[in-house]
Amino acid sequence: MAERSAIVAMWRKEQDPSAVLATLVRVDGSSYRRPGARMYIHANSYAGSISGGCLEGEVVRKARWLTRNGAAVKTYSTIFDESIPEENREIPYGLGCGGVIDLLLEPVALPETQAMLLALEAAQRGETFFSATVLPSQEHPGAAFARVVLREDGFTVFSSACLDEAKLARLKQMAIDATDSDTVSTSVCGEARSIFLEAIHPPQRLVILGAGDDVRPLVEMARLLGWRVVVADGRGWLAQPARFPQAEQVLTLADDAANLDDLHLTARDAVAMLTHSFEQDKNLLRKLLPLKLRYLGLLGARHRSQLLLSEAAQQLGWTPKECLGRVHAPIGLNLGGDNPESVALSIVAEIQAVLHNKAAASRVMSAEALLAVPARPYIPTQCPLDGPPQASNDAQTSNVEQPIH
Repeated sequence: MAERSAIVAMWRKEQDPSAVLATLVRVDGSSYRRPGARMYIHANSYAGSISGGCLEGEVVRKARWLTRNGAAVKTYSTIFDESIPEENREIPYGLGCGGVIDLLLEPVALPETQAMLLALEAAQRGETFFSATVLPSQEHPGAAFARVVLREDGFTVFSSACLDEAKLARLKQMAIDATDSDTVSTSVCGEARSIFLEAIHPPQRLVILGAGDDVRPLVEMARLLGWRVVVADGRGWLAQPARFPQAEQVLTLADDAANLDDLHLTARDAVAMLTHSFEQDKNLLRKLLPLKLRYLGLLGARHRSQLLLSEAAQQLGWTPKECLGRVHAPIGLNLGGDNPESVALSIVAEIQAVLHNKAAASRVMSAEALLAVPARPYIPTQCPLDGPPQASNDAQTSNVEQPIH
């Protein structure tokens, strides 16, 4: 989400009609980034990323040339295929992942690109959009690049002029039904096409209940991830905007959290309770538990959490187990460390895992996996980051693309 903000900022600041928007639309195998990752290219600079830093320079150098005739899809591979005759074999790019990625490169001057950038900008303000993009195709050179962008309520905010009613209806339904960002191959009104489907959600909002000194590093780490942060506490002398300049809202809670509705909590929000106040937590829990929040974490020792959840269960007429099923208590992953920064890291890590439906476990390779034969042929090549910067060639003077060695 932080890179989206940087992309929108560069687009608005530069107003460069020759700029290019690059979007990762398909991954086969391993990749540092996933579909939906973006990079905005202006002159020789860029915002965002589509790899771990290995590919960005190559894309920046050639983006304008590759889009000289309009939007285009470019494939980059780290797979070394020994079945291809040596004279026709290409040296793979040094992405370090052993996979193949497809990038959609589109000139910013196109109305489709402008519509996407406007949607990204509005998403930063809290709106949700769905998009279906008909990708350019070498197999179907006459087929037009097209896009439809919908609001969450289904209203069409943009559709390409080349789309007839039947194709528009088909793409709108595909966009609304999409759950993940990815490319699908399907038939659109009898034409076989590749469609990139994407849900464009607002940045994650983290509401921190508590305004002590230990909240400061949590705010900073959440902002590094591009999250929107709100701080609220019943102690007005702590809930001061000057103490949390990176928070978009700082609220003093009334007695008995009577003004909690001013936070406009939704099921998409993550809430971290760090009040250090038993009475505040008691008043807050009975109001928060019924909301079915995306994440709810409670700071404190186990015996404290037991008392709070038992009281909340009595007030709500629930079982203690039902209450526990909606809250992470104690809050955070067991990473070790007891200073405010360590605690903040453990909380952010747990929220990140929950948001992406990931098990909070190490990804260490097993001995069995180490000895297994790789499923894909792969040869390590030099990553562009390993060597000193090289002088950039004007990619627009030639359409010959040289592989990275």
